[in-house]
Amino acid sequence: MKDKILVVRYRFIGDTVLTVPFLRNLRRAYPDAQIDMLVGPVSGDVLLNCPYIDNFMIFDTTKKHKYENTGEKKQNFFSYVNLLRKQKYSKAYVLKRSFSSASLVYLAGIKERIGFNTEGRGFFLTKKVTYDQDKHEVECFLDILKADNIEIQDDYLENWTDIISVEKVKNIFKEKNIKEDKIKVLVHATSGNKSKEWGNKNFAKVIEYLVNQKNAYIFHVGTKADNTVYDQILKEININTKENIINLCADMSIQDSLALINEMDFVLGVDSGTLHLAASLNKPVIGIYGPMNPIKWKAWGNGHVALYSDRECIPCGLSKKCRINEACLSDIKPKLVIEECSKMIENQ
Repeated sequence: MKDKILVVRYRFIGDTVLTVPFLRNLRRAYPDAQIDMLVGPVSGDVLLNCPYIDNFMIFDTTKKHKYENTGEKKQNFFSYVNLLRKQKYSKAYVLKRSFSSASLVYLAGIKERIGFNTEGRGFFLTKKVTYDQDKHEVECFLDILKADNIEIQDDYLENWTDIISVEKVKNIFKEKNIKEDKIKVLVHATSGNKSKEWGNKNFAKVIEYLVNQKNAYIFHVGTKADNTVYDQILKEININTKENIINLCADMSIQDSLALINEMDFVLGVDSGTLHLAASLNKPVIGIYGPMNPIKWKAWGNGHVALYSDRECIPCGLSKKCRINEACLSDIKPKLVIEECSKMIENQ
């Protein structure tokens, strides 16, 4: 009888895509096992074509997360306890750090339960792993495998685009008459937490430079609610033509966004899952980081630029209300971002 293993990492697009090195090394250690993953209703879509997972199960109990509220009926927590119990998993890796995620696999009767010793949940786990706040999240996930005596052979990100989404992007480029020889930049100005956002006027200045000086195409993706931000940015922009700016918010699924990002020369944005999507496709990233720890959350891999302030209060982790109006973000001036964009274009 082959091993049945469950990986638990539901919610948040960025966190989910950062599990790829973990999943690849796990699959290498258990080539014949059934490896399933419990994911969020939207965030799980970043791994739909991942070859290291046999089955995905959607965990959907809350409406509070902006990017994961599908509008569908939510399930009771204990319905998932019963579902997992019926699957008879022999081992669970709990990559999510919440109390509830550890209690879930415990109540489901899974014999081996390996995860981070956070939020006072250690008694639910059979192997407790120290969570290092000053390590990148990719490395923290790999620490869980190390604690289970699994060899780590590599740590690079990767991702896979969907054929249908690739065709959709090709058709959009054709409809918009996108020229192949022009610079294409995805600009992502929004975050699930407003305290991570850099400001519409700042982005407007950078977009003006990219369009006026570099004749670049600018793309936006996100939710329908994000349209408000990009509409405001558009009003601030002083350019000769706005045909170079293509707003695709609410028109693209996660898989569509992956296919679009794969056509970009680079991605510029605030601390968000979109930057991790770009890094997983080996696309250069210029990330603007504020209150969160850039060592832990910057784009993983080579060729990326992480811009952040050197204020002593960083990282505050959004643990309390900021008394200096997110100065960590206002410290990063448009001139600096423009300089980094210029370097990025020169290196294409």
